[in-house]
Amino acid sequence: MAAERRDGLRVTFERGFNAHMMGIDGTWRRECRLEDISETGAKLTVSGHVEGLHLSEFFLLLSSTGLAYRRCELSWVNGDQIGVNFLKSSRKKRRKAAQHSGAEV
Repeated sequence: MAAERRDGLRVTFERGFNAHMMGIDGTWRRECRLEDISETGAKLTVSGHVEGLHLSEFFLLLSSTGLAYRRCELSWVNGDQIGVNFLKSSRKKRRKAAQHSGAEV
């Protein structure tokens, strides 16, 4: 068995949690099940194939309205399961955007 490479506490869902993956540009979307999640990444079981999809950066939609989401990048593939790392926007970018809008960070 492979050694655990993930950092941080992970939450595992017994039956998985329904979610969707969507391309950054909105050109593709796939149903998936969230198997486990941590602060830094997650394991997903994808419905359908992932060949040909641009997985270097995409959205993981956690709500049916799309209001809860995380930006992701592909970490690994094993059959219909994939590992993703969550991408964080830099604090510098958020601060700059807040300054332009007049909001505080």
